[in-house]
Amino acid sequence: MEIIQTEIEGVVILKPRVFEDDRGYFFESYSKREFDKQVREITFVQDNESKSQYGVVRGLHYQKWPFTQSKLVRVLQGRVLDVVVDIRQGSPTYGQHVAVELSGENRLQFFIPRGFAHGFAVLSQEAVFQYKCDEFYHPESEGGIAWDDPTLNIDWKLPAKDIILSKKDMVNPKFEEIEPHFHFNLDLY
Repeated sequence: MEIIQTEIEGVVILKPRVFEDDRGYFFESYSKREFDKQVREITFVQDNESKSQYGVVRGLHYQKWPFTQSKLVRVLQGRVLDVVVDIRQGSPTYGQHVAVELSGENRLQFFIPRGFAHGFAVLSQEAVFQYKCDEFYHPESEGGIAWDDPTLNIDWKLPAKDIILSKKDMVNPKFEEIEPHFHFNLDLY
């Protein structure tokens, strides 16, 4: 597995070693031993999967302390633009984001540490999205940021007229309106 660093420390892209032949392909999508050694020690407790159509934007989401989550995300089918935003006050990259295209073809995975908001936009006709979390889902702890926040200036690679949001994501607050739930100097693990 190759680890690709991003502009934000701790947010990494994982590129698996794929073995292909005339029968198809094989790759190890996750190894706790390798992940703990190369990225960080972590215990994932929940796997989730979603299927979405073209134009769906899910996010930007996070869980508040003490139920904050790390996620390891990937796409099994289709293409998405995956985005993370640093929401750790005091961080040198506070308010900055990293975006990466994930697809069934490139097989890349994206690691989102605790203290980040996360979202994705479906660029293909449909996409099957899978992710591991190191904390269970707690609905009372969820938070969100408006997908179109001008301060964040995220290019979702979709025309605004094509974007489909959940009712909940339609009313997420702007970045400057969210309460500070994380601080850069606080150990979130």
